[in-house]
Amino acid sequence: MRHNPDYLLDDEARVRALVADHPWATLVSGTTCGSVASHLPVLLEDGPELSVVSHLGRPDDELHELGRHAVLLIVEGPGGYVSPGWYGDGAALAVPTWNYVAAHLYGYPELLGPEETFDVLSATVDRFERVRPWPYRIDEGHARGIAHGVAGFRLRVTHWSAKAKLSQDKPAAIARNIIHALETDEQYADAALARETRRVWTSEETV
Repeated sequence: MRHNPDYLLDDEARVRALVADHPWATLVSGTTCGSVASHLPVLLEDGPELSVVSHLGRPDDELHELGRHAVLLIVEGPGGYVSPGWYGDGAALAVPTWNYVAAHLYGYPELLGPEETFDVLSATVDRFERVRPWPYRIDEGHARGIAHGVAGFRLRVTHWSAKAKLSQDKPAAIARNIIHALETDEQYADAALARETRRVWTSEETV
């Protein structure tokens, strides 16, 4: 990811919030047989260091050669098309673009034992079920049997890079138009992207 100063996201608190709010990530490994990618849920851990836990169904852990080398974890927030038709008068030479928020997290995954792996699975279920009433109880014996087919891991992030490309290079008047279009356009409205764009602009001036 190129470090464009216009869009650089260098606030770790915002990166943590991105991971917490968008827990569906892409794990990329460069293995002896080539590149391997998997899509998986991740959970942000509490603590002073940036760290996540997740799991892979076996034998994907072997395909990734998990634990043998560094990996890249890609976390994506809101993203969407921005039409030059939103810019307003005097923008005849404008071109379309794509706005987005994303982070690349690097580190060496640590394989977890059976108990920690089961804890990760339990925490993952709790994370996504807590927002809805669910009248059933998962049988722990059955769940533990399924857990044998899963490889849990922890990724302690050694370094990261992130971008929030949200029309910061545009004049405030055009940013206002983009936010309005993202809130109302029939084809490309994106409420989450509108909120992110408004937030980054509000930090500099009222839009």
